[in-house]
Amino acid sequence: MNNVTFVGPSDAQLSAPPRPVSAQPAIPSNTTNTTSTREPVSHQGDLKPPPLPLPLPRHGPAITKDGVGAALSDTPAPSQPSSPRLSVYSCPQPLLCDAADHHRLAMKNVSSTASTPRIRPTTLDIPGLTKSKVSPDGKIAQRDVGSKLVIVMVGLPARGKSYITKKMTRYLNWSQHDTRIFNVGEKRRVAASGHGMRLSSSSLEKLPTGIADALEKGHTLPQIAAKILINGHSQGSSFSPLHLPSAAAEEDEVAVEDAPPRAQVTSPGPEAPTPQYEEDQEEPMDQSASFFDPSNKKAAQIREQCAMETLDDLLDWVVKGSGSVGIFDATNSTLARRKQIMLRIRERAGPELNVLFVESICQDQNLLESNMRLKLSGPDYEGKDPHAALKDFKQRVAIYEKSYVPLGEYEEDNNMSYVKMIDVGRKMVSHQVKGFLAGQAVYYLLNFNLAPRMIFITRHGESTDNVAGRIGGDSELSENGRKYAEAMTRFVDKQRKAWDVHLADKIANTHFPPVPGDHTPPNPYYGSREIEPKSFCVWSSMLKRGVQTAQYFNEEDYDLKQMRMLDELNAGFMEGHTYEEIKSKYSEEYERRRADKIAYRYPGPGGEGYLDVINRIRPVIFELERMTDHCLLVTHRSIARVLLAYFQGLKREDVADLDCPLGMLYQLEPKPYGVEFKVWRYNSDTDDFDHLPDFKLRRATTH
Repeated sequence: MNNVTFVGPSDAQLSAPPRPVSAQPAIPSNTTNTTSTREPVSHQGDLKPPPLPLPLPRHGPAITKDGVGAALSDTPAPSQPSSPRLSVYSCPQPLLCDAADHHRLAMKNVSSTASTPRIRPTTLDIPGLTKSKVSPDGKIAQRDVGSKLVIVMVGLPARGKSYITKKMTRYLNWSQHDTRIFNVGEKRRVAASGHGMRLSSSSLEKLPTGIADALEKGHTLPQIAAKILINGHSQGSSFSPLHLPSAAAEEDEVAVEDAPPRAQVTSPGPEAPTPQYEEDQEEPMDQSASFFDPSNKKAAQIREQCAMETLDDLLDWVVKGSGSVGIFDATNSTLARRKQIMLRIRERAGPELNVLFVESICQDQNLLESNMRLKLSGPDYEGKDPHAALKDFKQRVAIYEKSYVPLGEYEEDNNMSYVKMIDVGRKMVSHQVKGFLAGQAVYYLLNFNLAPRMIFITRHGESTDNVAGRIGGDSELSENGRKYAEAMTRFVDKQRKAWDVHLADKIANTHFPPVPGDHTPPNPYYGSREIEPKSFCVWSSMLKRGVQTAQYFNEEDYDLKQMRMLDELNAGFMEGHTYEEIKSKYSEEYERRRADKIAYRYPGPGGEGYLDVINRIRPVIFELERMTDHCLLVTHRSIARVLLAYFQGLKREDVADLDCPLGMLYQLEPKPYGVEFKVWRYNSDTDDFDHLPDFKLRRATTH
């Protein structure tokens, strides 16, 4: 069970008079935690708030002028007017700004009440479940900055930050909230490499999908051109690394669909041509532990600039673009860096953009050693001697530790939202978490674990409606379907026994600290010799074909459960039709579905769409992430598509068209570095399953 600590107010604070507007910004009604016990410091000259309206009495109506009285209500009166916005800007974190910073932010944000739009409530937006004029599809509108989120990672190297960010990104994108990671280390490696704009053919082959094509079209890689210090030397005009010009102001970004943040492709603007550097102009800087020493001024400038450039890229995407959640992935381990980040965010996005700091701490030495060994396969140490690399990496961590300031007192003094994640979910500490997206992210973090386990996903066996080509319904299994169910039961039972043997081998070949010959990368769970036998859960839908497919498992050995969340997508009044019948009878609906399957909802009582499936399957996802036991899910095509989309991080446009035929058994094993994916296909000739080693998920060619 995870330990969760919530920092709340004292009794004295609850009874204290209201604070000035400038010292304590209004907390939205969807705040998930209470306020800090520490009082923020107020600046002189701040506006005093208007007197708060008296709350209605809880017992008996208030007598009004006409004698009718007021309705009883437990809803507290608002503490601040929602419209119009105050004409004088109040810094939401006053201690983060000195006098000059505060004055600059105030002047930048001063505007008349007539021209400034009202502050919008930051309520939940869920595609498929909500809509409004601003957001007819339920997605967070570009203008709704207050509903968006910036997650700032904090922690020493090898504390699992990248693992956490990748999982959060996968979950939030699966939930249809556009999320992207902005990694400072990736930009730093480019900036310090000393390479110019010209790349060799071998380098081109290593680029992510889509980048080589973009280069052929005349675009250039973002060597952070005229802004980042190449090997510490300023190219062009000089400026302070703390106040860099915005990347968007100098370059026109060209989107590349498959490119990660470090490989954003830029096209030089007409008035600011990008300088071209020859590949051999500079020798690459050594990026060993000495590169991260604060006394290395040249390297410090590069790291500082890369951090601010990456943050500007994030803010461009979240504030000006379509992004909902931007994750700033870096150590951010000093108080000065976090102050600088908050100042830049407030300067560019104002007070509305929600910011959540997420700190990852490793107290378990087995876990820390595992994380460090995983780092040796990363880009900083690729192809280097593992013993020398591990020694160098530990020196780098020691340098960071000298100036490391964990989240805590300062953030609480300034009403900043944060979460401390200890040993990847063993314990959580939360403070002032505000907003729907932040709440979703934190709840997801509560369900992390690194336990080795198997997750199987399969469709039910062939049903009589499958034979007839009809969708939906509640038909029984055909004879072929029963054969599949029996064979699958035997196969899963065999895989369970083989996994126990494999686990014993892992334990026998894992030592802490590691020794030569150990399996890598290690899982910290193998450090314990007392591994309890794992239970095996079998979850099926409540439809007949799902229940019948799972019926052959022995309930003494398997925990069988039926879940309505795993039922097939409901096709409304088209249940029981063939696709040809739908095409002829409901041609308009047929074409509407073809145009946008992910957003389409079948008409009629109970009709659903893929967005409804995503929302009802969410508790199953949380449970799969929380539990440490093996699990088999016997479900249906649309549910299998949605589950595979989550575990494999598929794009939104691929979910509803994923090829997921009958007779396939998908095996997933969560690992500290991702999800291991295997696929088995039923062979009716042998009445067994064949492993497909080269299998790749693809789009379906039929309905």
